[in-house]
Amino acid sequence: MYAIIETGGRQYKVQEGDLLRVEKLAGEVGATIEIGPVLAVGSGETLTIGRPFVDGAKVQCTVVAQDRAAKILVFKKRRRKGFRKLQGHRQSYTALRVAAIQA
Repeated sequence: MYAIIETGGRQYKVQEGDLLRVEKLAGEVGATIEIGPVLAVGSGETLTIGRPFVDGAKVQCTVVAQDRAAKILVFKKRRRKGFRKLQGHRQSYTALRVAAIQA
């Protein structure tokens, strides 16, 4: 069984046992989170597509980690002006383990 969920402005296709990294969500490590907006649920040949969401469908996830991604560097420069600027950015994320899909 799989589901297509929406969280953090993105859509993810998930199955039970999957590990997925999403935008930062509130919750401690080990806590259970229910993700409500399920766009579609499928198993085998059956596919249920919501309009816009599937009624009563939820995905239960366990928070595995609250962490930050690898640093990316942003470098800006204006030629012949002596302007140079270097910035670093680390995006926060939440790692989730999909425990169950309720259709």
